[in-house]
Amino acid sequence: MKLLIGWLINAAALYVTTKIVPGISVESWQILFLAAAVIGVVNALIKPIAQLIALPLTILTIGLFALVVNAIMLALAAWLVSGFDIDGFWPALFGALVLSLVSTILHTLLNPKPH
Repeated sequence: MKLLIGWLINAAALYVTTKIVPGISVESWQILFLAAAVIGVVNALIKPIAQLIALPLTILTIGLFALVVNAIMLALAAWLVSGFDIDGFWPALFGALVLSLVSTILHTLLNPKPH
C-alpha cells in the first residue's frame, strides 16, 4: 500500500511540475503515471551510483551538484518514456527542483510521522 501511495504522490508531484516548469510536458495521464514509475525506478537503481560517482563534485560545490544529478535522472526518465518530454538542461534542472519540493511537501502532508 505504501508503494502505491508513494507512486501516486510522485505522479501528483510530476503533474504539478509539468504545470509549473515550461519545457516539461507529458502527453497523457497514462504517460504521467508511467513516467512517475520510471522516475521511481531510476531514482532507486541508478541515482545512488550516479551520486557516488559525483561525490567529489558534490563536496566541492557544497552540495549543489546534487541538483545536477537529480536533473540528469529526470532527463534519463524522459529519455526512457516516450511522450514525457524535457526541452533541455534548464527545464530538467528546475523540474528536478520543483519535483523534489512538491514531492517532499506531499509526502510530509500525507504521511506525517507519529509522535
